[in-house]
Amino acid sequence: MPLERTDMDRRDPTVSSGSFAAITLDTDIFVTRGLYVGVAGNIRVFGERDTSSTDFIGVLAGSVLPIRVRRVSAAGTTASSLVALY
Repeated sequence: MPLERTDMDRRDPTVSSGSFAAITLDTDIFVTRGLYVGVAGNIRVFGERDTSSTDFIGVLAGSVLPIRVRRVSAAGTTASSLVALY
């Protein structure tokens, strides 16, 4: 039987992801531990506390970005098959 993650694990940013979800662009999501990029391209994100967006240019397919984001914007995002890591 797998071990249960504790509440401390869920809050600790150094603990690896335990939940995953496909990202719907322009929709607020729970703040991530990272993003998996399935198909290469650019990604425009809003960070955990940011009021303006930041662009990640030329992200390679198969990359895992260890970033805490609350939204991925459709405008400026050309990468696809994005998965939120929680």
